[in-house]
Order: sequence, then C-alpha cells, then structure tokens
Amino acid sequence: MANVCDYVKWRGDLELKNDEFNEIDGLILSRLSYFPFEQLAEENEEITIEEFAKRFEQADQTTLRILWEDDKYLIPLLGKSARFGKMLVTNMVNKFNKEEERQFFAVTVVMPDNTIFVTFRGTDDTLVGWKEDFNMSFKSHIASQLDSVKYINDIAKKYQNNIRIGGHSKGGNLAVYAAVFAAEEAKKRIINVYNNDGPGFADDITNTKEYKEMIEKVHTYIPQSSVIGRLLNHEEKYTVVKSIQKGIMQHDLYSWQVQGTKVVSLKEVTNGSEFVDKTIKQWLDDVDPKQREIVIDTIFDILSTTEAESMIQIREKW
Repeated sequence: MANVCDYVKWRGDLELKNDEFNEIDGLILSRLSYFPFEQLAEENEEITIEEFAKRFEQADQTTLRILWEDDKYLIPLLGKSARFGKMLVTNMVNKFNKEEERQFFAVTVVMPDNTIFVTFRGTDDTLVGWKEDFNMSFKSHIASQLDSVKYINDIAKKYQNNIRIGGHSKGGNLAVYAAVFAAEEAKKRIINVYNNDGPGFADDITNTKEYKEMIEKVHTYIPQSSVIGRLLNHEEKYTVVKSIQKGIMQHDLYSWQVQGTKVVSLKEVTNGSEFVDKTIKQWLDDVDPKQREIVIDTIFDILSTTEAESMIQIREKW
C-alpha cells in the first residue's frame, strides 16, 4: 500500500495538463495549509511551492513549527515535482487570538489549470486551537468559521477563476462552512469541497437552505475508525478510507492508503467508530449547550493554570 508521499513519487512528473486534478491532489493541498508558511514567507508574498520547499530545506528545522513528522518528507517531494512545484501559494492569512479563542490560517493555491484551491488549516497544537474546536459542541458559529467565509469572499473578488476548497480536521469543517455561507457570486464558481475527517455541524446549520444546496459539492473522507470526522451532524455522503494506523491515530492523513489517483476505500466504518459516534451524540442529546460550555470552559481553565500554551507543554507539565 502507499500514501500521499508515494503518490507524488509516482505521478509528480505529470502536470495537470497531462493528468487532470483528482481526489489525491485535493488531499495533498488540504495538507498544504499545515506547512509553516508564516515562518518562511511574508504575509503578502506570492511564492511557488518549489521556492517554499527550498527555503524549508535550508532552514533550521528545529525552529520551525512542524505539526507532523511526515511533513518533512512531503514538502521536498512537492517542491521537486513538476505537478506541484510551479503552483503559486498566495494570500496567506494567519489569525491567532487567545482572548477571542481564534486559531485560523488559510492560503490560496493558484494552479495551472486556471483554477484556485483555497486550503484551511486544521487544529494546531495550541490550547487556543483545541479550545476553539471544543466550542463547536455548544456554539454554531465559531470565530474561525466566520473568518473562513470572509476569506473565501475576498478571494472570489480577487480572482475570477473557478474555486476548489479543502481542509483536514477543523480545516475540513471550515471548508464546508465557507462554501455554505459564501456570497452567491463565489458559490457559483465553487467546483468541489474536500472535507478530510472534519467534524460536522449543529442542526441549526445542517437544516439551512444554504447547507442543503451546497452539500452535493462536498466530498468527505473519513478513515475506518474515524472519531473526529463523525462528530456532530453530517448530511453528505462520505468515503471510508483505509488507514494503517489504529484508533484515533487514523486521523493522520499520512496513514491513509492510496492507489493511483484514488484513495483505497472500504465499505463501512468499524464497530468502534459507530460506538464512539453514538456515545458522543447521546451525550450531546443529554447535556444542553450551556452545560457543555460550562464543562469545557472549566476543563480549559484548569489546563490554563499550567501556563502551557500547547498540548506538548501540557504533557510536560502534567
């Protein structure tokens, strides 16, 4: 079996004009937003993936914010490939505010097939990022979701290209939210939305006309033991992807198996995933939003007393 790194080795020499955009390209570009662009590029800079990869390899990587070890292998592969190297990354927006419980990052990729791909970063390892995720359990419109709509509307005004949107984890949720609540002019140009194991939404969102109209363009992928991607409500169809990891570690998209231009799909999720899904949904049904807010705020108030800013520091100070 193989993963996205192997895909780039196999097909990286095929430009989009020779081999059209596919779901593995969407998976890779969804991962792109996790790369440390804010440390290696200026906010208003336009930079090719090839140039970014060169800066990455020349940098002291111990000082870079690398969220997953496999990023170190994927970045150089993308930079050296004909398929991805010349793609232009631009319009970086990075917002982080502890008081507002906001962790938001997005970039746009200008592609040689005359389309653009907007990619939203998922949760980083900061307490603020994790707190914002948990806020979804009692709040329908969190800060980064509102940011995602503004971002997609601004991009749609700047570029007249057709648009693809993607993300992994919270980034997948933001991709769907942005597409659902984007301005009509932007919606008309959205081709596809790629939600890679991202959580769903509360009823007051999934019941909206906007959600039901956009959902046909959403492609959701979850591993067989998915936890994150089963949270809250989903109305869209989904593809179950074979992962070589176990349990919640299947959230790691580098563990997802690919073959050619497709993910290796399975017929259904595991019994464990179904059990976790039903258990969490039962808790959400039994506990009203205000109580959820109190529980989650209390937990994070306790964690904040350690003065840690990241989950790694929490483990060190446990």
